[in-house]
Order: sequence, then structure tokens, then C-alpha cells
Amino acid sequence: VIIYGDLPKNKENVIYLSNHQCTVDWIIADMLAIRQNALGHVRYVLKDGLKWLPLYGWYFSQHGGVYVKRSAKFNEKEMREKLRTQMKAETPMYLVIFPEGTRYNPEIPKVIADSQSFAEKEGLAILKHVLTPRVKATHVAIDSMKDYLDAVYDVTVAYEGTVDHKGQRKLAPSMTEFLCKECPRVHIFIDRIDLKDIPEEQMYMRRWLHERFEIKDKLLIEFYDAKDSKRRNKFPGKSVHSKLSLKKTLPSLLFLGGLTASMLLTESGRKLYVKTWIYGTLIGCLWVSIKP
Repeated sequence: VIIYGDLPKNKENVIYLSNHQCTVDWIIADMLAIRQNALGHVRYVLKDGLKWLPLYGWYFSQHGGVYVKRSAKFNEKEMREKLRTQMKAETPMYLVIFPEGTRYNPEIPKVIADSQSFAEKEGLAILKHVLTPRVKATHVAIDSMKDYLDAVYDVTVAYEGTVDHKGQRKLAPSMTEFLCKECPRVHIFIDRIDLKDIPEEQMYMRRWLHERFEIKDKLLIEFYDAKDSKRRNKFPGKSVHSKLSLKKTLPSLLFLGGLTASMLLTESGRKLYVKTWIYGTLIGCLWVSIKP
């Protein structure tokens, strides 16, 4: 993990804005949070369909995650209410938002073309390595929690090995590839932004957010397309090869591994494990459909 920019050592209540390429991006947020001893504070703004994930859909909802629908179906009142509930409970907040609304996938050029066409129609800069960001969820989150937040983290992520021999972008690694193959180096650029530097009105915040994604795009152009090969596969500026000590990860691994193994080693434990997935999923789906 190669980190650039400003990652505070202390916990903060933040909104985390990032480009989105693959499911591994979810883990990247965890990677940064654990370096601030804030892993349990991570919550996500998720597309509505993910609430039906077995067990996890219910878990994300109960852990402070917010499910949102796109475009005209976006329910601003529901999102504000969920965030107010979290603030009232004084819940630590490390809220992850991917403003593009979907993944940047070079194998689906129509999505990229549509995004660029929309930007051109709206008089916005056309972006190459990211999609045109949507402002609704970001605006609602910042506006609802402006007195609760310490900062916004603007995060840009790039994975080595995602360019082919012709210099064209390839798919970012899937979760399975990332966990089961030799992990590529992940480059993470963090810009900590004070709330006072972010416009409050949605129309101005939209312009601000697009400008932030223009900065991301320039960083990624440098990473993927720099004419000087020595400048490729890295962001400009100073970087730190950020290693993680065993004491931050080993206790969780031993606890979770021991708990799972103890269940699977006995017949009654295996039955309980299967029932947990089956009935937990059914009850969870029922729960999020009633109380999202």
C-alpha cells in the first residue's frame, strides 16, 4: 500500500469520497481507516440493490450504511433521517461515498461515453479515467452532518498492473483476484479538505465536486499515461510505503478464524452455521424491506 498526501493519524468524523473501479475499493477504505484506528467506524452509501445481499445487506444497514436509489428515485428525506439517527446516537462516522454512482469499467465503453456526453451537455470538463460524479448523496451527507464532521477525505485510488501492452486500461482486480493472487501495489492519494472550503448550496457543490474529479483525472492520467515511463505507476509527490503491524490485524484474524473453525469442526456447529446463513438472510431481507 503506497500512500500519498495527508492521512491524519487520529480518528475523525469524515466523509470519504473516492473514484470507483471494483469491489476492492471497499477494502481500500478499510485499509485507510485501520491506520487511524477507525476500522469500526466505516459505513457506506450503497446502491439500493445491495440490501438484498445474503446477511451483509442487513449488516450494512444495521451498521449505519445508507441505501440509495439513483436519479429521480433518490429519496433525500430517507437518507437525511438515517444520518440524523446516527448523529443522535453519537455514532463515529467514516462515511464512504463513490460519487460516480457505478464503477469505471473500460470494458463497458458505453457507460464512459454516456458520462462524457452528459458532461459535455452540461458544460463540464470531460473526464478520461473517471466518470462524471453525481452530487446528490454527497450534498445530502455534507449538508446533514456539517456540524458533526471534522473533514472530507478526497481519495484517489489506482492499481498497478491495470494497463495492457498497448497502454490501454484494463479491468481493476476483482475481490477474488485481489485476495487470492499476488496482490498488486495499490496507490492511494488522500487530500484532507476542511468543511469551510466546500460550498453549501447544491449547484455550487456540484461544480466543486466535478473540479475534485478533474484533479483525480489528472492524477490518473499521470499514473497511466505519462509519456515518461519513469513517472508512470505512481502519483506525483512524496509517498510512504505503508506497512501494517500484526497487532492491528492478528487479534481480529484469530478471533474470527477461531470462532468460524470452532463451528465448522462439529456437526452441531456446521448445522448452526448453515442455519445462520439461511434464516439470517431471510430475516435480514425482511428487515431491510420494512426498515431500510
